[in-house]
Amino acid sequence: MASYDQKIKAAINGDKIVMYSKTYCPYCKMAKSALKGVNATFKAIELDEMNDGADYQNALQAITGVRSVPQVFIGGKYVGGGTDMKKLHDSGKLATMVA
Repeated sequence: MASYDQKIKAAINGDKIVMYSKTYCPYCKMAKSALKGVNATFKAIELDEMNDGADYQNALQAITGVRSVPQVFIGGKYVGGGTDMKKLHDSGKLATMVA
């Protein structure tokens, strides 16, 4: 069985845009809205719908230094959370990053 950090690395290298999220989180909704605003296709991994979501969240903290969600990865790189995504969208940079 792969470790959680291996599973996360496989996910973020397997899709161009991956977001670790929780369905009820307002910042996650903000990040999703920003991505949808630039017609980006992304994979949302909803930690609150997984039995081992807390284990993923611990592994994410080890990888990014951040425990909160959302955590958005574009092209395998961590780009931030909800407010970061909104700022990137508002500045026009997000459209370039996902193109």
